[in-house]
Amino acid sequence: MSNLPHPVVTETAYLTLHYRLASVTGTNIVSTFADNPATLQMGKGQLAPFLEACLIGLEEGVHQTFELPPERAFGPRNPELIRPVSIATLEQNSGPTEDYAIGDLVEFAAPGGGQFAGVLREINHETAVFDFNHPLAGQSLQFEVKIIGIM
Repeated sequence: MSNLPHPVVTETAYLTLHYRLASVTGTNIVSTFADNPATLQMGKGQLAPFLEACLIGLEEGVHQTFELPPERAFGPRNPELIRPVSIATLEQNSGPTEDYAIGDLVEFAAPGGGQFAGVLREINHETAVFDFNHPLAGQSLQFEVKIIGIM
């Protein structure tokens, strides 16, 4: 038996783990526990920064659940991110043949080449109202993790 300390997760660690992100009521948003574990490198954007922050310092073999309030997850909902978009802009973005329904997630081309998405909340013949908040903004989340291996 060796007395070496267990490896711990660092900002650049390469690790294998099971993880589950769920609502506070326990509804899974994403989970690897029923399938193969995930292998990822910390600091490469494979997990959201706030999830990576939970992992820093955990030892190999740890199985832990974190309760994350909105401020430590996807942030509070921002009413300023609920915006009207003209139907003309919507058609330019997607084409006039698209049929939209309330609740649809629509991607828009951002100035500078990126993309952003919003959920359609209202639509009439002149404007559509989109919510550009992250779909999980304002929600408390559970983050369960089991660290299998750290390289």
